[in-house]
Amino acid sequence: MSAKLGDVVGDQVDRLSEPLTKVLGPRTSGALAKLGLHTTGDLLRHYPRRHNDPGKLTDLSRLQFGEHVTVLAEVRQATVRLTRNGGAMMVAIVTDGRQTLNLTFFAKHKGALRGHEDKLKPGRVGLFTGTVAKYAGYRQLVHPDYNIIGLDVADEAEGLVEAGRPIPIYAASAAIVSWKIQAAVRTVLDPLTEADLPDPIPEQLRTRLHLGSLREALGDVHEPYTAAQARRGQDRLKYEEAFVLQAALLRRRAEAAGQEATARPRKRGGLLDDFDAQLPFTLTAGQRQVGGELAADLAKASPMQRLLQGEVGSGKTVVALRAMLQVVDAGGQAALMAPTEVLAAQHVRTLRALLGSLAQGGYLDGPEGGTRVALLTGSQGAAARRENLLDAASGRAGIVVGTHALLSENVQFADLGLVVVDEQHRFGVEQRDTLRAKAEVAPHLLVMTATPIPRTVAMTVFGDLETSTLTEVPAGRSGVVTHVVPADRANWMDRAWRRVREEVDAFHRVFVVCPRIDPDEPGAGGKQAAGAADDDGLDLLAIDDDPADDGERPRRPLRAVLEVAEELRALPALAGVAVGILHGRLSAEDKERTMAEFAAGQIQVLVCTTVIEVGVDVAEATGMVVLDADRFGISQLHQLRGRVGRGTAPGICLLVSGEGDGTGTSPAETRLRTLAETTDGFVLAAVDLELRREGDVLGAAQSGLTSSLRLLRVTRDADLIVQARADAAQYVNADPTLATLPALRAAIDQQLPAEREEFLDRA
Repeated sequence: MSAKLGDVVGDQVDRLSEPLTKVLGPRTSGALAKLGLHTTGDLLRHYPRRHNDPGKLTDLSRLQFGEHVTVLAEVRQATVRLTRNGGAMMVAIVTDGRQTLNLTFFAKHKGALRGHEDKLKPGRVGLFTGTVAKYAGYRQLVHPDYNIIGLDVADEAEGLVEAGRPIPIYAASAAIVSWKIQAAVRTVLDPLTEADLPDPIPEQLRTRLHLGSLREALGDVHEPYTAAQARRGQDRLKYEEAFVLQAALLRRRAEAAGQEATARPRKRGGLLDDFDAQLPFTLTAGQRQVGGELAADLAKASPMQRLLQGEVGSGKTVVALRAMLQVVDAGGQAALMAPTEVLAAQHVRTLRALLGSLAQGGYLDGPEGGTRVALLTGSQGAAARRENLLDAASGRAGIVVGTHALLSENVQFADLGLVVVDEQHRFGVEQRDTLRAKAEVAPHLLVMTATPIPRTVAMTVFGDLETSTLTEVPAGRSGVVTHVVPADRANWMDRAWRRVREEVDAFHRVFVVCPRIDPDEPGAGGKQAAGAADDDGLDLLAIDDDPADDGERPRRPLRAVLEVAEELRALPALAGVAVGILHGRLSAEDKERTMAEFAAGQIQVLVCTTVIEVGVDVAEATGMVVLDADRFGISQLHQLRGRVGRGTAPGICLLVSGEGDGTGTSPAETRLRTLAETTDGFVLAAVDLELRREGDVLGAAQSGLTSSLRLLRVTRDADLIVQARADAAQYVNADPTLATLPALRAAIDQQLPAEREEFLDRA
């Protein structure tokens, strides 16, 4: 059993579990609780965001209106005057040597401001915190909290020491400022000894790597006397973070390897051989190599745990189908879980088309030894659902495709041998485990993603899975050209719609993608909309990435499917063109009918949301217009673009953007420019990671604003991650349960609580 917070580790009770209410009192602990800090361990692991050099002032030119800030600045002057209503006002001007910031205080009379006058003397340096506002064209903080460096100390000598130390700056809030967090940390940390802080890094490893103890590292980051000391502590804690994470992943891999599974070796002369014989195309070298890896895994009596990632259009579906057929040949069944009904239906169409008559098992015109492909979705008709449930339970359907409907209690399998999860980031672990629990013994698991993952991310997030990668695109595809179209330039937009007409006149199809369904959705034009999700699982960037935004300029309204469809139907350039709509709120039947009409050419321009993001495959679709493209992430735009140019005709993708600061260097402009320059998904993923940071790589969040990683950065710390994994492997290989390393086990439980382990736990 894993050690839990507050358990005895060795002979020592874990002091990190003590509630802050006991150590700091209700007022301070209550303010810290608003930051999610409840125990001494929480507080000590709330590392400084940075350390300010007391001789280097904050660049005030970078402050954004509406932003809550903590700045280091020098007082230039302070004046007090009476106000018209008989009160008093004090304005102190602080500076970084170039720019200035006003500090404004109000009181009923001048005497009430004397305390501020005594402290805010010209030449003094302090930390000032508050929300940046604008008044008469100037930046100001109204009634800011502040701390004058070296002023509130016992004697002058201590003041000189304090004034020269690096200043820890913590993520704070209106309830508690950075220096009060620093004081709380010191209150908690100072009494602790090394014996109070069991170290998750084994002593032998620390000695080999010349790393200090956990107590030393916490002192280095929270109470440094020099910048070098602060960096030393950060490096040690960063390595610890990587080591604990990799040990957790490797332990899960070891647990999975220890489970029993039914071996599903390849059967000669079976369905898979028949399928390969009728394939109308030649598998790429990558497909053959990955197919061999999957075949070898499936033949083992321990469950396969593999991630299959690949470029858009690299042929993952064929590779997965061949693995499913190997399991069916061995007497088992395969379940393919997709995130949307559109994608589930697309998978069924694709699998049946690839299998041909081999998917007619049990029918009069079906071949001997054939199988069936069943579909289960939430909005399916009662009769069809009953038939498909029976096919799954009886084993007649060797392949069962579905959405979350597969998780229903009444869905049963005769012998579930393989679970394939498509676009895994859209599912929780509990959902995957519910599906896998429908098997008698642990089924094999194949996780697929069409979003290329840089190596360090794969190692950090999917370290418990073997990874297979497809990089080649099957021959015969002409590729896609991408252009960025400024939304505010009418002549460019006119040309874009004429270009759509040219594709239609060439008997091709065009997608027009919008971020919204209805034009009047709440917050559709404001900042709140940026983080919202519609019925299709749309993941707009939850970041305000325009550095020119002063916090007062409202976002333009997001384009919506229903209004854009009407506009296009009235557009002279598209006169006579059949315009259809597709979004997540349509019924399954309407979605099916719409996609069938689009594929057949009865609908020529399809205005849709990101419901078509993954899996949708219409060979005649050659054009795509993405409206409000600047509000999507790189990976999502890459997936959308992958829906066109899948046949022999070349594709074109027009990214319509109305954002940017005019310099071409804003994050939005960088994203779109990069997409226009390359179609290499791995290059795009690396750029996306740099722009948006890691995001919550241990959870479901994909933006960069909240990361479960405290100090570790997968882009910057690749070598460290590799080293930590190799070091952790030595200990996990020797002791898979970590029974001899209770401090490491406890750290895994403390630093990777249930909601984060959920993302990791695929075993």
